[in-house]
Amino acid sequence: MKIDEIRRTAYSMPLTNPSFPPGPYRFFDREYFIITYKTDPEALAAVVPEPLEVAEPVVKYEFIRMPDSTGFGDYTETGQVIPVRFKGELGAYTHAMYLDDEGPIAGGRELWGFPKKLARPKIKVESDVLVGSLHYGSVLCASATMGYKHRKIDHDTLLDAMKVPNFILKIIPHVDGGPRICELVRFHLEDIVLKEAWTGPAALGLFPHALCDVARLPVREVVSALHYRADLTLGLGTVAFDYLAR
Repeated sequence: MKIDEIRRTAYSMPLTNPSFPPGPYRFFDREYFIITYKTDPEALAAVVPEPLEVAEPVVKYEFIRMPDSTGFGDYTETGQVIPVRFKGELGAYTHAMYLDDEGPIAGGRELWGFPKKLARPKIKVESDVLVGSLHYGSVLCASATMGYKHRKIDHDTLLDAMKVPNFILKIIPHVDGGPRICELVRFHLEDIVLKEAWTGPAALGLFPHALCDVARLPVREVVSALHYRADLTLGLGTVAFDYLAR
């Protein structure tokens, strides 16, 4: 393969058989189950990178079911998102993500810098309860429950919340083990079609694990819960801050 051809075709690894196709990436019937909870301010300060600032001492624990997505297929993920400010603007910082599909793990890490690891998250309805769970191997690391579709919520308020900027810390090492890329990436959800949105009583348990540290941000009080479905496009990112720039 010639040098010019490599330059023209290379966007992911392996070169001749990439783990995911080029974007854009559209998601249909994306299902969210989100529990917002209060946590320790000291724990948040220890994981949120400058120049982001913690907006309030809360975390959004998210389960997301993606049954139909272009390029990435059918998968489920879960993780923690923290409300932050960047230069005075409210946004959301993705702290941890666990999912069950190799393609979006590779694509999420390589393109945006999503902090994705392989695990077994699940969302299902059991009688009158929406249930979310996260297993890392055989070990239960997160358990969430919510009353199923108890009360509708205002769509406009939720759409505004979905449109805030999202931030991720992207790290790619050099061949010597040091950082080659270390950037704060900013991206948005685009072309959102919100189909339904509900709230209800909820509970969340997070359990310690050596390699799945969701319990590092402990639950002190459940604030609210959301369950909704939407079509949307996952927008590609821009560099908000370069940690290696001189």
